[in-house]
Amino acid sequence: MKFLVLNGINLNMFGKRDPKQYGTTTLAQIDEQLHALGAELGVEVECFQTNFEGEMAERIHRAHGEGVAGVLINAGAWTHYSYGIRDALAILQCPIIEVHMSNIHAREAFRHHSVIAEIARGQIAGFGVDSYLLGLRAAVSAVQVTKG
Repeated sequence: MKFLVLNGINLNMFGKRDPKQYGTTTLAQIDEQLHALGAELGVEVECFQTNFEGEMAERIHRAHGEGVAGVLINAGAWTHYSYGIRDALAILQCPIIEVHMSNIHAREAFRHHSVIAEIARGQIAGFGVDSYLLGLRAAVSAVQVTKG
């Protein structure tokens, strides 16, 4: 079973960008932890990051054709306004888990709204790297419930 982890704009700067909000863990370190948890859970994890909205939509389209079991997405700022990414995600037939390192609901007002939330199985925010790890566990659990 393959799970796809999508990271959007500016998230390649984890570890450097606003450590108060995001900590000092890099995206590569998050990816390593996700791969290790995937191995523990017996699933394959693929991580993808881009700063280009069209490239993100194309990767989501490929995920549809690949039949991925679940998707974790931290779309970064696109979370709040990208209807294109939201519509691409809506094509998928698998559970989508929205994750955020920071608590978007405790930050600036524009971050309180997610255009992705309506189509996501759930949202995990505010737990730093653990948001990703909890998200992967939730996605695997959602697939097991659906199949079981």
